[in-house]
Amino acid sequence: MKVLGIESSSLVASVAVVADDILTAEYTVNFKKTHSQTLLPMIDEIVNMLELDLTSLDAIAVAGGPGSFTGLRIGGATAKGLGLALKKPLIHVPTVEAMAYNLWGSSALVCPIMDARRNQVYTGLYHVEKGLEAVKEQCAMDMGDLIRILNSMEEKVIFLGDGVNVCRAQIETELKTEFCFAPASHNRQRAASVAALGMEYYKKGMSVEAAAFVPDYLRKSQAEREREAKNDQMDAQR
Repeated sequence: MKVLGIESSSLVASVAVVADDILTAEYTVNFKKTHSQTLLPMIDEIVNMLELDLTSLDAIAVAGGPGSFTGLRIGGATAKGLGLALKKPLIHVPTVEAMAYNLWGSSALVCPIMDARRNQVYTGLYHVEKGLEAVKEQCAMDMGDLIRILNSMEEKVIFLGDGVNVCRAQIETELKTEFCFAPASHNRQRAASVAALGMEYYKKGMSVEAAAFVPDYLRKSQAEREREAKNDQMDAQR
């Protein structure tokens, strides 16, 4: 079984190919370039290096959100375009679940946090020692509320994600239970985890036709929220 993974939910752009239990290629860049500039050239580079026939893929796994609205749209469009052209199904892999999968085998509670601005994070809580078990499904929430939940659980926690840089001081000040931060090799989104977890989902029949794939943003975009607030203000003035 062979799966192409695509991850574009944040600043990180990443593509990978997993064949059965082997990661055969991964190309990851964490730099300030738009994913429209990076994803297709990265896929092309992997295809050339592996001499990969894309028709040999069984499916395409894509990080389906939450995350950057623009990044998710570009990643989704890239995956859908390839899926339609190759007649391959797509596997929707929740972004936060794939991040937790980076730390597969850990005995601690895994807590990915993605910066969602205004002290909000996209997060979830997972046990990964013997597989991926969701203790709390991915969601958007206030960082202070998340810390209160973690304090009540009294488990050792491993944090990862770009939210760590933003929330580190708050974590170190307010979290009372034992915690640590994942190292650089495991603390950001990786297409290898998207592909590997996507393969597990594919075995369970969790795939869709390319045309049916829809990202899960978890909340409305800033532009939509501002437009609704403006409309509410106008309605109140009438």
